[in-house]
Amino acid sequence: MNQSEVNQPVLHQPVLLRQVIEVLDPQPGETYLDGTAGYGGHAAPILALLGLTGQAFLVDRDANATQALARRFGEGAVVIHADFLEAADRLLEEGRLVDMILLDLGVSSPQLDNAGRGFSFKADAPLDMRMDRSQSYTAADVVNRMSERELERIIRTYGEEPKARAVARALVAARPFATTGELAKVVRSAALKGDIDAATRTFQAIRIEVNGELDLLQAALPKLTKLLSSGGRLVIISFHSLEDRIVKQFFEYESRDCICPPKQPVCTCDHVAGLRKITVKPIVSDSDEIAINPRARSAKLRAAEKINKNKRRD
Repeated sequence: MNQSEVNQPVLHQPVLLRQVIEVLDPQPGETYLDGTAGYGGHAAPILALLGLTGQAFLVDRDANATQALARRFGEGAVVIHADFLEAADRLLEEGRLVDMILLDLGVSSPQLDNAGRGFSFKADAPLDMRMDRSQSYTAADVVNRMSERELERIIRTYGEEPKARAVARALVAARPFATTGELAKVVRSAALKGDIDAATRTFQAIRIEVNGELDLLQAALPKLTKLLSSGGRLVIISFHSLEDRIVKQFFEYESRDCICPPKQPVCTCDHVAGLRKITVKPIVSDSDEIAINPRARSAKLRAAEKINKNKRRD
């Protein structure tokens, strides 16, 4: 890849870019997997550091993104249209190992800014919210077909909405919904008022449900760890407390040599650490980045390094 390709302008500002590069520490000739490559905001400077001898796998479940990645990077990267779990399965089947993996979770700025995708309530649009538009399950299915109890569960769990029951009740009473504007109006009438738009938490919950985001992350983490070569680095940026909790707990579990109960006098678990935490506490954006990119406000970066699973001494 030539330098002009790498320096093409991106459609959005990548979050925590400097910190990602510092933690991943890309070296010439290494192999990089970006499981949520989007439009290449993180990938471009990393590929430049890998040089001509490096290799990159750029993955996204959004066909618009993978088409843009293919145009931008050409033969300089392998572009895969899939979610990061499916991509990990494929690469494992091929016997691949990589030196660096990055996941930048959540919805991308281009998806939010495209009114027709239905991720945002800033413009009236069909209730869609699919990151992969080849799937059939949409936001309209969630709000129009789910029971009141199930709606309350996802709004409370995924959206952390204090008035989830009232919102779910209002949605069931007012449905069917066809557009984001109709939905947002009803949500605002029942949700907790505060500093942010009252529809924000419920829209987030519906998006997470439509795309199965938490289940996908939970299932993918062990496989992504298997993909890492010894010394390989895994960096995950999350924007939701539940995502961050999944990552934190996984890194905690995989970095311990013993997972027996604390009061158990003798270890019987035979668990061996496979990761070393690079970040004890999550890295967050500073005020300068947040001023430029408000999306960075809730970003948390956690990282770990693959270590050899040496058998413990008896």
